[in-house]
Formats: sequence, C-alpha cells, structure tokens
Amino acid sequence: MAHICIVTPARAGTRNGNRHTALRWAGLLRALGQRVSVMVEWDRKPCDLMLALHARRSHASVLEYRQQYPQQPLVVTLTGTDLYRDLPASREARQSLQLANRVIVLQEDALHFLDAKTRKKADIVYQSAKTAVRHSPPKKIFRVAVVGHLREEKDPFRTALALPHLQQDLQVVQVGDALSPLMKLEAEKHMQSDARYRWLGGRTHAQTLGWIARSHLLVVSSVMEGGANVISEAARIGTPVLASHMSGNVGMLGRNYPGYFPLFDEQALSSLIRKNIEENESYQLLKRALAARRRLFAPTAERAALARVLCAALERGA
Repeated sequence: MAHICIVTPARAGTRNGNRHTALRWAGLLRALGQRVSVMVEWDRKPCDLMLALHARRSHASVLEYRQQYPQQPLVVTLTGTDLYRDLPASREARQSLQLANRVIVLQEDALHFLDAKTRKKADIVYQSAKTAVRHSPPKKIFRVAVVGHLREEKDPFRTALALPHLQQDLQVVQVGDALSPLMKLEAEKHMQSDARYRWLGGRTHAQTLGWIARSHLLVVSSVMEGGANVISEAARIGTPVLASHMSGNVGMLGRNYPGYFPLFDEQALSSLIRKNIEENESYQLLKRALAARRRLFAPTAERAALARVLCAALERGA
C-alpha cells in the first residue's frame, strides 16, 4: 500500500472543479487500497507519491517536494488555466512539468498544447461521474440548463444573451454561485429582462444533477476549460450538450460532435437551440453522439486510468 499525497489549491468546503477532482480521486485510490491525504499545500510529511493538481498554483509544493525527495515519484495534473493561460507565460508552471515523472491531462485535445518532451510522459484521465439519475426532461416546456459558477472563464451569460434571438416558449435555468457582485447584478438583470431566464444560484451537487437530468439540453459556453466535469455528468445522465468550440470541450466531446457553436456567438447558439427544439432528428443525433462518448466517463474507466498513471510513476520513481 502506497501513501499518496494529493495537493490541490482548492480549499476544503469550496465547490469548484479542482476540489471535486481531488476528493473523487482520493476515493478512487482508497478503493484500490491506497492511503491518501488531501491538502492545499504539502505538509512536508513523507509520502510515497505526490499528485499535484494545477502546475502553477501548486508549484511551491511541487518544488519543495522534489528538492526534499529527488527520487520520489511526482505526478502533475494540468487544469484548464494551466493549459490555456499559464503555460505560455508562467515559468513556475513549466518547471512543475519538468520536475514531474508523469503528467495528467483531463481530455484528449490537451495533448496538442504540450511540448514533445512533456507529451511523452503525459496520460489522459477523463473525469468520471457517478449518478443514478437519468434524463427525464419535462413534456410541457423545453428547458435548457447552464451549470457552473458565474465567472469570466465560463462566459456564463451566453445562453441568456441567446434568448432575444429565440421566439420559442422555453426556459433557461442557470445553476451556480456568482463569484463577484457584478456577476450577481448581471444575472438579476437578465431575469428582469426575460421571464424565460431563471438564475437559481448555488445548489448542492445532487440538486444540480437533478436540474441537468430534467433539462432537454445543457449548454457549456466556457472560454477556458481543462475538461468540464459537467460534460461527464451530462453524458452519464444522457442530457445532450451544446458546447463552445474550444479545446477543452472538443477534447471531451470529440472533433466530430454536432453540438458546437463559436465562442461568444449567441446567435449561433440560438440557432442550435432552435434547431433542436424544432427538429427531432437533430436532437436525436445529438443524443447519439453524446452516448457514444459515455463510456469514457465511467468511474471504472477513470479508476483504471488513474491506477495506470500512478503505477508508471511509482515504477520510475523506484
């Protein structure tokens, strides 16, 4: 049994993707018989392997661990901000990758953003979703869900901005905490201007999964995304996804997925929504395309991929 230290910059009690990933991975690894500690910064206690989420923000822990234990295995996981913002500009992020025995990316398209040396030691671990709920949208109203905290990287109001281009009777439900007063004001403004839009604020994970299941479509309009866990959840539930055409979403859904719209383009998004309201054939095509990716996001698949990465790191560090 190995003692694995998971370092994540997301503190206990926060409801962001990094924290969810760290806790889920801890559970998967404990199920494999490993001893796991989760912390925001390395506590300087000995462990057999460090698994660090976020190359830049966990850099201090990565560097100190490598200096103290130069032969011990080290795995660094790249998040969306790492890949699409930090790597080009941050020496710390690049050094974290240089120091790592193995590198984890959360979707297939991320590999194109790594240099050749890093790509050789990189593995894909798709994030999984374990949920008993299944797709059961309402019969009397067409509902579109938007899930994620209200922050710039998510382009959170693109679906609300698409509503004026739609004459159909539909409902947009947005779930997620406003991470700034300005985001809260904008959500309230959209509710006042169009009764079809509802912002529910933050909800529990179970409640959020319920809203995804009870919606005809989920919109993921992110500008920057390492590999959205909400896409994994929608795929496991069976709720079709409309997604912005950017690397993190393409890496989760595949290059030929039929539900993409250009970044920041609410008119294109409104056309996709309208098409899936009016054309059952298009809607069923979307469902089939997502179902073809469903197995990638099974907990058994994530556990096996994670085990392979850590076994490879432990062997090289031995």
